[in-house]
Amino acid sequence: MVKELEVKVLGIDKKDIEGKLEKLGAKLLSKEYQVNTLYDSGDKIIEKLGDGYLRIRETKDLITGNVEIFFTLKKNVSSDMARENLEIETMVTDKKALNSILEHLNIKVIHEGTKERISYLYDDIRFDIDTWDKATYPYPYLEIEVTKKEDIKRAAELLELEEESITTKSLRELREEIGLEKI
Repeated sequence: MVKELEVKVLGIDKKDIEGKLEKLGAKLLSKEYQVNTLYDSGDKIIEKLGDGYLRIRETKDLITGNVEIFFTLKKNVSSDMARENLEIETMVTDKKALNSILEHLNIKVIHEGTKERISYLYDDIRFDIDTWDKATYPYPYLEIEVTKKEDIKRAAELLELEEESITTKSLRELREEIGLEKI
């Protein structure tokens, strides 16, 4: 079980952000292609647990070719200054079997989306540049994950980010803002 603190930065120029991270000397962690499958029950019991979701994430590392699959329960705990989430995760070896188990428990797929993610690390600050398929979310954004809330301000200063472009909104909330179907 892990607690994560994160914000999103909207309206980014991916090449500009990558250039700034490289200039800082940030370490490239990975370039990935992900398939993210979200699940919930018909009465949305997982969502009601605090803007939460169940997810199977299949990740292909575009540098090494390695594929990993994780099953995650993610639950929002707070959105004060940063989105604080509780994340319980385990590695999966058989995605089809897990999907079948969930279906038998009346937990159904509510959305499947794909994204490319480029990840960097600088001084314990993780920077993920996410580009979703157009149907999931049509605009790239930067996700900043920290262990201390004060590092959000430091990250913003390092990358010369505008404060008004930083949000604690979930992907679900961002989708709703632009009129996409609720997931």
